[in-house]
Amino acid sequence: MAKKTVATLHEGSKDGRTYTKVIRMVKSPKTGAYVFDEKMVPNEAVKDFFKS
Repeated sequence: MAKKTVATLHEGSKDGRTYTKVIRMVKSPKTGAYVFDEKMVPNEAVKDFFKS
């Protein structure tokens, strides 16, 4: 099953991976606990994701 899921992510691009999954820890303003912010962003926008 996992191979099929990974293969579908690669279908769109011919020259390799163009998107990266990034995960950032963010402190919740309500509870004070840390939550994870996960997104798929283009490779060029990875640094911008972590700056904001």
